Amino acid sequence: MASSGKGAGKSLVRASLAIHEPPVGTSTTPGALMRTFSFEFNPAQLSLSQRAQWKATPTAAVRDGSKPEFMGAEPREMTLEIFLDSSTKPTGNTVLKKVESLLGCCEVTAKSIAADQPSPPWVVFQWGSFSTARFTAYVSSIEASYTLFGTTGVPIRATCQVQLHEIPGKTKGQNPTSGALTAQRVHRVVAGDSLQSLAWREYGNATAWRAIAEANDIDDPATLPSGTELVLPAAEEVRH
Repeated sequence: MASSGKGAGKSLVRASLAIHEPPVGTSTTPGALMRTFSFEFNPAQLSLSQRAQWKATPTAAVRDGSKPEFMGAEPREMTLEIFLDSSTKPTGNTVLKKVESLLGCCEVTAKSIAADQPSPPWVVFQWGSFSTARFTAYVSSIEASYTLFGTTGVPIRATCQVQLHEIPGKTKGQNPTSGALTAQRVHRVVAGDSLQSLAWREYGNATAWRAIAEANDIDDPATLPSGTELVLPAAEEVRH
């Protein structure tokens, strides 16, 4: 897969990588949001691929072989390049911390160890309405290249090649209010939001607030601070 160029500079919609705790049990819905990695520069290019498996069995009696049989679709893969730069603050360690945050996506989380299901975080890449590139995934590889250093030796510029591998889930369900396909997404809480109002807006059923609470490990639904980022499960997951 091809790699991308450096960032595309400022834009109205910023790309981000939502980093979640892995789920407990057999769920395909990411757990609580751990942190959000916001891109300083939007990707100039990203590579998205998907393959289908077919099987053809040679047949001696047929010259051109037998009809191929479809075996299934493989998970999607995406490669993107993240450009980091803090050269305007040569004594800072912003780049160092951001690279360490990305590398942490390949390390087992403490909560998953405590649940006896050790796993690195699950992630969701998001960039506005670019829904084709938004899917639940794990980070299969990270390669960081430091290209500029401050006077103390701390890196102040880096390029990170990140490869995401899709975690297959159930076929997306339909939004009960509109009939349109819906995908799991992240919502930032604003003043006046409640779990019940979010459930009604997302699923057309206020009683579905429990699914949102469970997906985000919320013990007290009455406490919902503004600015909190919540993962909203796909309608298919809520109905099940």
